[in-house]
Amino acid sequence: MAERVLLLTPSQSHHSPTTMAVLGGAASARIIPSVSLSTSSRSFFSLSSSSKLKCLRSSPRISHLFLNQQRAEVRVSSGGYGTVSAPKSVASDPDQLKSAREDIKELLNSKFCHPILIRLGWHDAGTYNKNIEEWPLRGGANGSLRFEVELKHGANAGLLNALKLLQPIKDKYSGVTYADLFQLASATAVEEAGGPKIPMKYGRVDVSGPEQCPEEGRLPDAGPPSPADHLRQVFYRMGLNDKEIVALSGAHTLGRSRPDRSGWGKPETKYTKDGPGAPGGQSWTVQWLKFDNSYFKDIKEKRDEDLLVLPTDAALFEDPSFKVYAEKYAEDQEAFFKDYAEAHAKLSNLGAKFDPLEGIVIDDSPNAGGEKFVAAKYSIGKSELSDSMKQKIRAEYEAIGGSPDKPLQSNYFLNIMIIIAVLAFLTSLLGN
Repeated sequence: MAERVLLLTPSQSHHSPTTMAVLGGAASARIIPSVSLSTSSRSFFSLSSSSKLKCLRSSPRISHLFLNQQRAEVRVSSGGYGTVSAPKSVASDPDQLKSAREDIKELLNSKFCHPILIRLGWHDAGTYNKNIEEWPLRGGANGSLRFEVELKHGANAGLLNALKLLQPIKDKYSGVTYADLFQLASATAVEEAGGPKIPMKYGRVDVSGPEQCPEEGRLPDAGPPSPADHLRQVFYRMGLNDKEIVALSGAHTLGRSRPDRSGWGKPETKYTKDGPGAPGGQSWTVQWLKFDNSYFKDIKEKRDEDLLVLPTDAALFEDPSFKVYAEKYAEDQEAFFKDYAEAHAKLSNLGAKFDPLEGIVIDDSPNAGGEKFVAAKYSIGKSELSDSMKQKIRAEYEAIGGSPDKPLQSNYFLNIMIIIAVLAFLTSLLGN
């Protein structure tokens, strides 16, 4: 018989101060501690951890974090977790996307959660496998990271906090898919931190259930035996190249690593002990909420022991191919911004299924990912010229010195008009 999951506040449980969720039942009960909310992040493509993320799937305020846009009931039985999947989601509404972006900006200004929102978008998209064609088996930006089975992956430790931050916005704008919301939040966080404008498009379709989540192991680790080879193995699988690997790594200019989640970094430093946001952790840069090229500068100099350098960070200046781009970005922030914006947009689209196929552009800038205007497409009564008509036109055109493959050296008709005008002027003078 299925049992409902109940949530107890600290005052209701002697296990204070940690919030506990009790799986009720006559025979037995199981305790699941909640995850404390911290708006700071560690590595975007993430520092794997062996810690298991426990989910609060009971309370009406919490359980919908792991479900589709429509609520679905979560039950616990002797066989484990089971979910009654919600109806399949549809494309996002452009007006709601714009409004959601404004709410995300307010959230960033009050919670300083730029790093963890970037990480959320990256981890949802970063499971893409270019060698698998079928959606959603190929992974990618499809909103699957909202389900418990994927949140429990070691690389995703702490991302429940990001879901908690975005869920009120999702509830407010039901016409925005989770897949779009994750990528919208990620791009907006980069831009609001002073980074480049990301040429984004939307319309991503959500997966409908946890059985469509990718297997664990598709995201990068921070300390593999061969860091450069590991980065290539993971990012090449996504269809990205060396330049894009280095450019995306530059997003570590934002955020912190927390040893209790990843096993990397210091508990706190002079740059993180006072926040903003929850204090603690070790940052890659001094101003870890400002998006610039200081990540590359600091790794190159290696002068400050309070700044984090992971094995995968150091590899950018040790591997000959990576080093070309890392050196360039350390000297030229404009070049870094340009390459980062392109790489981020590419990453955000990986594996996604768009409705409509061309996607939805919500920015007012011209040709921001939209379809180019082709006049012939909108002409009336279009018909193919007959072969005889083509030959006739060709003959007439060649008679005045032109050809279909070569334009006239001068404007023949304009020259005729000039000659006529000159003759008329001379005639007028002679008449007078």
